[in-house]
Amino acid sequence: MTIKDIAQLSGCGVATVSRVLNNHPDVSEETRQRVLAVVAEQGFEPNRNARRLKQQAGTGISIIVRGKHNILFADLVERLQSALRGAERDTSIHFLDEEDDEVAYACRLCRERKPPGIIFLGGDLSHFQAQFQCVSTPSLLLTNCARELGFPNLSSLTTDDEAAAYAAIAFLAGRGHRAIGVLGSWQRSQIGCRRMRGCRRACRDLGLDFDPAVQGEACRYSLSGGYEAAKTLLERCPNLTALFAASDVIALGAVRAIQDMGGRVPEDVSVIGFDGIAFTNYVNPRLATVRQDIQYMARRGVEVLLGSMEGGAPFHETVPFRLETGESVAQV
Repeated sequence: MTIKDIAQLSGCGVATVSRVLNNHPDVSEETRQRVLAVVAEQGFEPNRNARRLKQQAGTGISIIVRGKHNILFADLVERLQSALRGAERDTSIHFLDEEDDEVAYACRLCRERKPPGIIFLGGDLSHFQAQFQCVSTPSLLLTNCARELGFPNLSSLTTDDEAAAYAAIAFLAGRGHRAIGVLGSWQRSQIGCRRMRGCRRACRDLGLDFDPAVQGEACRYSLSGGYEAAKTLLERCPNLTALFAASDVIALGAVRAIQDMGGRVPEDVSVIGFDGIAFTNYVNPRLATVRQDIQYMARRGVEVLLGSMEGGAPFHETVPFRLETGESVAQV
């Protein structure tokens, strides 16, 4: 016995039967009694669990995380959940591989669960350009800038990645390093591209020789990715005295690779990362890094998204960064 059977036997529509079973007031008393009589006669028991799941399906804000090994995103998720709990909002977390299409996933999510809001952690702007128009839900992109995309329901908060990478290279140069390698991913529409652009501009302005095809090694944002990329790069360019890694997890993998190759950090090769994850303060040597203000990003991001859900205009902000010198960069 299903709700459709009750509707047929009572001569009412399925929507009307549903309103009666959920005790909605917008049903006439005559209709209510007719439906309830059929329910009693057939011994119908509504599926409470199914009803509860249906009620909850669209209440939680969806957080789509692109990159399963990004420790920065794990920290951001925790802070976002805390801020949303404070606003009495539930969340659902969706982890994707860094090669997946997060916007295609969001389109499916909107069709199937209809979340009231979506937060994207990390993102490929080409995916947004291609099909974000299918997402009408108020959304927020963290750690990438959506200003130029012009979508009325998409806000963003990000660090100035190009300026931050420039600052990291300038710091290395200020410590006397002239042969610098870069580890990361710099596909055109992703944040790594802007970080590489900052590296190239800094080297050009500071008079450093830098050929990305030789002194750069692409890798995934993971410990193992950083480890393998650092080994490959240092075997190809043994004269490098410093590495700039596009994330802290890449940098930590690189430190281990240098040590496994018989080198010392920072005496033989200096390393600086990007993100400022808490773990960098507890490794030896303490990692130099560009610290993003994720506490502010999470708090302000939730404010922006909730404002959008109330009909507010899209909002885009560049969040300041801070360079932390750590102990992993030596003077040469």
